[in-house]
Formats: sequence, C-alpha cells, structure tokens
Amino acid sequence: MLTDQQCRAAKTAGNPLKLFDGHGLFLHVTKSGHKGWRWKYRFGGKEQLLVFGPYPELSLRQARDMRDDARKELREGRDPAEEFRRKARRRTLGVDSESTFKAVAERWHAQQSGIWKERHADDVKVRMEADVFPTLGAVPINEIKPAAIMEVLKVVEKRGAIETAHRLRQRISAVFRFAIASELVEVDPAAALSDGLRPKKKGRFPALLKIEQAREFLEAYEAEPGHPTTRLASRLLALTAARPGVLHVAQLQEFEGLGGEEPIWRIPAEKMKLGLEQSEQEAFEFLIPLSRQAADVVRVAAAFSKGRDYLFPSARHSHRPITNNALNTAYRRVMVHHRKHVPHGWRSTFSTIMNERALELERPGDRAVIDLMLAHVSDGVEAIYNRAAYMPRRRLIAQEWADLLLDGVAGPETLLDLPRR
Repeated sequence: MLTDQQCRAAKTAGNPLKLFDGHGLFLHVTKSGHKGWRWKYRFGGKEQLLVFGPYPELSLRQARDMRDDARKELREGRDPAEEFRRKARRRTLGVDSESTFKAVAERWHAQQSGIWKERHADDVKVRMEADVFPTLGAVPINEIKPAAIMEVLKVVEKRGAIETAHRLRQRISAVFRFAIASELVEVDPAAALSDGLRPKKKGRFPALLKIEQAREFLEAYEAEPGHPTTRLASRLLALTAARPGVLHVAQLQEFEGLGGEEPIWRIPAEKMKLGLEQSEQEAFEFLIPLSRQAADVVRVAAAFSKGRDYLFPSARHSHRPITNNALNTAYRRVMVHHRKHVPHGWRSTFSTIMNERALELERPGDRAVIDLMLAHVSDGVEAIYNRAAYMPRRRLIAQEWADLLLDGVAGPETLLDLPRR
C-alpha cells in the first residue's frame, strides 16, 4: 500500500509511472509530472478504467474511499463508472447554469463568431463539444483546476493529436480570460499548461534553398508531360511566391498594367488569409508587383484561358479553377538532388534566397520588405497590407528574383507545348 509521502515524492524518469496501492487503485504520473488517481477493474468481461481525479487535490485517503465505494457497486452488479457519473451530475444540481464552463464558453464563442470566418467558428465549436464539454462542460467555471484541464488535454494528446491539444489549451484559456472580464473567475488555470504538453512539431514545407536548385527544379518540372494551364500556374507561383490558394482562384481582372512599366496583381481582401473583419475591407486587399517575366506569364495564360472565369481553369471543368491538389500532384514526380519540393515551398525558397542575398549585398532593410511581399502579418504593423508600402523596393526585389530564377530559362510560350517522352 502507498503512503502519502511516496505519492508526493513520485517522479518520472522520462516515461509515465504507475504506483499501485491495491485492489486496482493506482497513482498515474505523466512525463510532465501530473499525478492522477485511477482505478482498474473488470465489468462485463472487459477491463475498464475509471479516473477519480488529480492528486493532491484528491488525497490518498479520499481515493481509497472512492475505490471502496466503487468496489461495492461492482459487487452489486452495477458498473461503477455509471454511478461515478451520476454522482458528478448530482454535484452540479443547483449550480447556476449560466456559470458552468459550457455556458461561459458558448457566450465566448458567440462573441468571437462575429469576427471569425464561419468555417473557423464551426471548427472551434465542434472541437469543444467533442473534447472539452463532456468532461468540463457541466462544472462551474470557478471550480475548475489546472489538473482537470490537463486531464482533458492529455486524452487528446494520447491519440496523437498534439496540435489539437495545444489549440484546445489556447481556446480554454481564452474562455477563462473572457470569464475574468465577466468577473466570474480571477485567474486563468489553463495559462501555464502549455509546457506540460508534448511540444508541437514545427513543420516546414519542403523547399529548395539555393537558386541553382530552384532553377533546376523549375526546368525539370516544365520538362515533364503536363497540361499547359498547370505549368503556367507553376511558373507564376514561383515568380510571385504567392500563396497557392490565392493563385488557384486568380482572375484576369485582378491583373493591371500588364503592358506597362509597373504591372501589378491586385488580390481582393476576401481571397487573402485574413480574419472576417479584415477580409471585408477593401483597404486590406494585397498588391503584388509583377516582374516582366511574371507579366508575360499572365498574358500567355490569359490568351490560353480564352476569357474564362479563372486565369487557370480546370482542364475538366472550364468554369472552375484548377484544384488545390493539381500542382501538389504534379510536383510529386519531380526531385532535384534527391529532394522534393511543394508549391507552398516557393515562399520559403524566395524568402531564404533573397534574405541571404540582402545580407551578402549589405541591404538589411530588405528583410522587412521581403516579409511584406509574403503578406506576413505582424502584430501592430498596419503597413503589412498597405497597398503602396515600399512598392518601388518591392518591385526591384521581384525583378531581381525573376532574373535570378529564370536565367537561361525559355519564355512562357514554350509551356503551351506538351512535352513528350
């Protein structure tokens, strides 16, 4: 049998730890150090696990009492888990229904929905209903402790959804901040739990980070059999480093001054990666200055699409744009120096090469301009989406990039020819 001193001193050595007390009761210690009481039993011929609560909030004596009560239920032919849930529901009777975690979270969600896009709002609601409300929903928000939140997050983490666990922590924390503002609680118990979760993998899109490799990949891809529309879209994506989702739905009317000295691509705000409020404001439209080579690609693509709704129409459905997966599929066939590349990788390729070039040529000011060209949003920097900010310098960098990338590469008219093996 365990002692309270053993429970307090229990630590892991990199792996979860179980300290058994007797009759199926054990103290579970996670890798992060969180401790919780659990009871293992069999009902209906199957092994079951019942989580009593966190230690030391739930003492060793209390955990044993709960185990003994549960064993009594089991001897009388009832599933202890059902009785445990009934008692939990009875404890919440008489609680102000407006102060439960679920009620507060729903008010927070309703407030946020006004500035979120509909798809994002639906996603937040679904995840809260699936992963958080079943455990914390009926609990008064001012009674929820960090350990109870961590139990919820660990369940999500154990199924391999590390990113989801971190996002849920952020959203639970946001609910508590809303509750603080509403004077329902005084602290946010979810604020410091991030370090207790497994770290998120910082994913990077595969990208080629040397100009010679980037040029070789572009030529290798364009030498592959493929539809002219997809090949033209690939070249414009490489030249502009735009987000693939924006390029897929590009329309000819978005391109201006193609025959002049300062051609631009004016992307409507609703197509950009913005919040709902910003995407409804014309001021947040984004401008991409086009190099001479990029303007040539647009002219060739416009002539090939023959006035259809989209600059890069689908080969199967001419009134629709190419799909998000069209370039991904095509790029999978091509490798340069045993490395793969993806459409989104052009953004990293452009950023890395041009930032390194700026350092070599002692142009430190280019870093902020390059970030702006990629439409990266920084807190408090309103100029990120300013349609004219640093436009002369942006245009020079865009032309410099095009000259480097397409050095010795044939013009876009050749992309209309179908290569043969």
